[in-house]
Amino acid sequence: MSQSVDPILRLAGVHLKLASQAGEVNILRGVDLSVAPGETVAVVGPSGSGKSTMMMIVAGLERPTQGEVHVAGQNLTTLDEDGLALFRRRSIGIVFQAFHLIPTMTALENVAIPLEFAGDAKAWVKAKAALESVGLGHRLTHYPGQMSGGEQQRTALARAVVAEPKLLLADEPTGNLDATTGVGIVDLMFDLQKKFGTSLLLITHDATLARRCDRAVRMDDGRLSPLTTDLAAAD
Repeated sequence: MSQSVDPILRLAGVHLKLASQAGEVNILRGVDLSVAPGETVAVVGPSGSGKSTMMMIVAGLERPTQGEVHVAGQNLTTLDEDGLALFRRRSIGIVFQAFHLIPTMTALENVAIPLEFAGDAKAWVKAKAALESVGLGHRLTHYPGQMSGGEQQRTALARAVVAEPKLLLADEPTGNLDATTGVGIVDLMFDLQKKFGTSLLLITHDATLARRCDRAVRMDDGRLSPLTTDLAAAD
């Protein structure tokens, strides 16, 4: 008899309600999702449907008003802010559409800083290796303002994977890049995902990119459903 494998990510009945001048707004309405170890899952759907908010909750950057969020066996809803920060450094990597690099730090410093905060004695060695793995060994001492958009996103990708996270979150990672540069970033992201056996949760409007994942789900008005329609009509 084969043993079941616990998911790396499990969302159970996740709701998020926020107050507004017009009254309470339901952003997420009972989201359920499981992602297996090493699995790649695309999340598609219209703007404003709750995709990025769901990813913020998965990352522990936003708290649900109801439901549970489990990542790598840890129930994030039981952790305080310090606990969430420590857990993110160990287990979650994040790549945003906007690169979110610190402009006053070099590429090497940007990648090393999460390891430094975690007290890793090999932070600088690992950061250099991560930048070399994304083809930026010659850009270690350059600042974000001295790099192209593609180079900045590669730096952000190196920072996301430097701690070999169990879960990689990517929110429209090619949204600020031209088509050719975007393809290179995507290829690199999937190569690194396979290298480390990391699970990937990817938000994208790109049907071609979504098809590269093991499966896709659709977000509509704060609810998730299996994607059964043509991905070309996903947005």
